[in-house]
Amino acid sequence: MASYLQVRRQGGRWLVRIEDIDPPREVPGATDAILTALEHYGFAWDGPVLYQSDRSAAYQAALEQLAATGQSYPCSCSRREIAEGAEDGIAGPVYPGTCRTRPRHRNRNTALRLRTSGTRIGFCDGHFGGCEIDLERDFGDFVIRRADGLFAYQLAVVVDDAAQGVTEVVRGADLLDLTPAQLHLQRLLGLPAPTYLHHPLAIDPAGAKLSKQTGARPLDGVDPRPDLLAALAFLDQAPPPELTAVTLDSLWDWALARWDPTLMPRPRTAPAPTRYDM
Repeated sequence: MASYLQVRRQGGRWLVRIEDIDPPREVPGATDAILTALEHYGFAWDGPVLYQSDRSAAYQAALEQLAATGQSYPCSCSRREIAEGAEDGIAGPVYPGTCRTRPRHRNRNTALRLRTSGTRIGFCDGHFGGCEIDLERDFGDFVIRRADGLFAYQLAVVVDDAAQGVTEVVRGADLLDLTPAQLHLQRLLGLPAPTYLHHPLAIDPAGAKLSKQTGARPLDGVDPRPDLLAALAFLDQAPPPELTAVTLDSLWDWALARWDPTLMPRPRTAPAPTRYDM
């Protein structure tokens, strides 16, 4: 809802992308369920839906560009080896650069990592303000193609943002700490950087993001209005009680006319970051 209102209030285009580049984790029927839910709740997207599973050639071209300029290298370290020998960073274990010179194990499949040596990245988030990190120290050389041959999220999202002409990214605050890595990739690939606005996360009493992994209750699926009103209230947009009786279109009209991202709450503690491919 935050991304939709932010884009529509500015007269922009709201895009839908299905990030289906990890077949082992895909749930049959999930894509159709997502698109059906968006339509049911009144989200109207612009242009065709982009499926990352159709974009392998573009991701491979980006990998070849990075390899040609010496920005990537093969890594044969396992997750266990990395976890045992690395310090914990802002979004997972910080890879210590074991394979920067050559792969540690010759007979293993290798991932591809992006060099981050001496790189500091700063940006201003539209909600959380200024952010700056030492990418090598706090994030480490990160995976852009996994050892099983699958493309990493970090690479795919950067390539697709540029291809779709994305000028503003509005997403959950658990991805805030991944933004510097994506900015680094954009610079190396010569791609334009969008602006970013990270909104607060709905969490359970234990502090975990509401999701199917944590057993959160699914959307009602019958009447979309109560869920949309709850989202507006969570985003501190102060929907009045009488909105419970209006039509879905009228609810959206009210939300679009009064959307103000500066009202969104800022959490007292930093959100738990999304863990990335090691």
